[in-house]
Amino acid sequence: MSFLTLDLNLLRVFDAVMTEQNLTRAASRLAMTQPAVSNALKRLRDTLNDELLIRTAHGVKPTQHAEELWPVVRRALTDLETAITPETFDVSRAHTTFQMAMADATAALWLPALVRTIERNAPQMNIRMVPLTTRDPRQMLLRGDVDLAVGFFPGVAAQLAGGQTTSASPIHHERLYTGEYVCVMHKDHPLASQVLTLDNYCASHHLLVSFSGRAHGLIDETLAAMGRERRILLTVNQFFTAGRVVASSDLLTVLPRHLIGATGMTDVLVARELPFPTPAVHVDMLWHERDARNPAHKWLRGHLSETAHEKFSLIDPEDED
Repeated sequence: MSFLTLDLNLLRVFDAVMTEQNLTRAASRLAMTQPAVSNALKRLRDTLNDELLIRTAHGVKPTQHAEELWPVVRRALTDLETAITPETFDVSRAHTTFQMAMADATAALWLPALVRTIERNAPQMNIRMVPLTTRDPRQMLLRGDVDLAVGFFPGVAAQLAGGQTTSASPIHHERLYTGEYVCVMHKDHPLASQVLTLDNYCASHHLLVSFSGRAHGLIDETLAAMGRERRILLTVNQFFTAGRVVASSDLLTVLPRHLIGATGMTDVLVARELPFPTPAVHVDMLWHERDARNPAHKWLRGHLSETAHEKFSLIDPEDED
């Protein structure tokens, strides 16, 4: 193959399909028909003598050659786009709507400052909140259900940061801040005036916050590794609900320390150190490659990042992936 005879438009199609991991979405992104996208991929396969993308039940899966080629193509197209279309963005004229996924307490921390900024500087920008029901929102981002997800996504962040994904990933991430888990109870709870031990912790009744409704979480995995278990009497899917219930009962719950204030019950709740080690709570922001260079999206990410620096101590910061 000679580079001089390569149709560079085929690389744009390849980049779109790798980004969307779906031929239909790639066709929509490129304003092409799906047969036209398929035909372009066939021409590129013939030119490069590689299958590049293999159809699966859930979209397409890249070959090893495609995974190695995509970062090079992406950088080249980005450099060319930047040179031809310099970025200009006036937030005061931005007319756009973002869909964001966060837990209720996380949203309570971020949204007041974001709304104030929008009302003051971006009067035509709108925010739509989407329920976060998973610790892995990548499919929500891939499908375009949301533009941004913010939360504690331990498995996802570890894979993206360590390059552990088995195929090229169009998902980007940025660490916003790091917190810690604490045990939360009513201020008049019998254990509020005692040292919280592993024995009296396990002997108590517990409330679990679970987005999926599954009555087994990270704390239970930690206890199981020590040969212990706890009695989960109630499972809820919102931190605010957890705060309200714990404030009027003898249930214990475990929350990230920074989210206690968002329950609105700080006057009747107390936090105690857990009697066993737990992983740090890393709060990450995830978004899709299709939005990586969108000026309005970059403004939104920048606002959340600045808010994190203002509100929290940033521990072990990580660069964007």
